[in-house]
Amino acid sequence: MIKNLLFDLGGVICNIQRTRCVDAFEAMGWNDIASYLGDAAQKGFFMDLEKGLITPAEFRNQVRQHIANPAATDSDIDNAFCRFIVGIPETRLQQLELLRRKYKIYMLSNTNPIMWNSVLASEFEKLPGKKREDYFDGIVTSFEEHCAKPEPVIFERVIEKFGIKPEETIFFDDAIQNCHASAQLGFNWRHVKPENEFFNII
Repeated sequence: MIKNLLFDLGGVICNIQRTRCVDAFEAMGWNDIASYLGDAAQKGFFMDLEKGLITPAEFRNQVRQHIANPAATDSDIDNAFCRFIVGIPETRLQQLELLRRKYKIYMLSNTNPIMWNSVLASEFEKLPGKKREDYFDGIVTSFEEHCAKPEPVIFERVIEKFGIKPEETIFFDDAIQNCHASAQLGFNWRHVKPENEFFNII
């Protein structure tokens, strides 16, 4: 029997678009930014930020070196970075509320503190009186755990923190490699393709 639903954030609950972020950084003078950003995972110091291995301040200083503009402000850099986030449709938030009446709802996200504490926090406040933590029974993020999907250890953290059984849990992710990684630990999974909504494939 399925008791728990475990959701990825970007590409499942929140719409993302890599090209918006690439365009924003290119406009700041960073010509090879595309090599650092992926739809499913980031590279280099972007991944270091997602794993909490560097601070936002250290991240921004590295960005300044690549755009050759030491005068770029923190806000300039954060705004360009957060262009990756398109937004969360209210319908998905409403569906999470409905699903929580039947299941325990958890989130497992590769994310970073810059987006997490700004645009991602505000997106979950679209419904009146709601905030991010109101939709979930527990949240695990890569930057707080210092590891990232598809590493098995981050799935193990979910199991340990929340005391859930993988065989009683469905994991939803838009990256098939993350789905396969979850299966190695016994999770049921659903691959959320761009044309799918998670609430239609439970």
